[in-house]
Amino acid sequence: MSARLPIVLGAGFALMGVMAGEALAHQVRATGGFFVTAYSRYGNGAVSAPVRAAQFGYQVKLPGGAWLYCENNSLLFGRYRPCSETLRRQSLDFWETIDEERGGRR
Repeated sequence: MSARLPIVLGAGFALMGVMAGEALAHQVRATGGFFVTAYSRYGNGAVSAPVRAAQFGYQVKLPGGAWLYCENNSLLFGRYRPCSETLRRQSLDFWETIDEERGGRR
């Protein structure tokens, strides 16, 4: 029975990766192309940006022109963030995100 455990765990992690990839593909198709839309949680508006496939995953273009990798590097620990969330955190709600990560408001 213990020999089956690594197989089951491996299959579970592989399925999580497939589901995350499908979620991003759906997100890209739903906006009518390779674009995502992010909405502020703090009333700072909304922004749409292109998404591209890069060497180590997907990247989203910030309003200033820089390309950032989408924050999906913690997939195994349930902290997958789609490209729209990366766009929101790094552009619309930048300072609020810093406050959240510090543990509260200033």
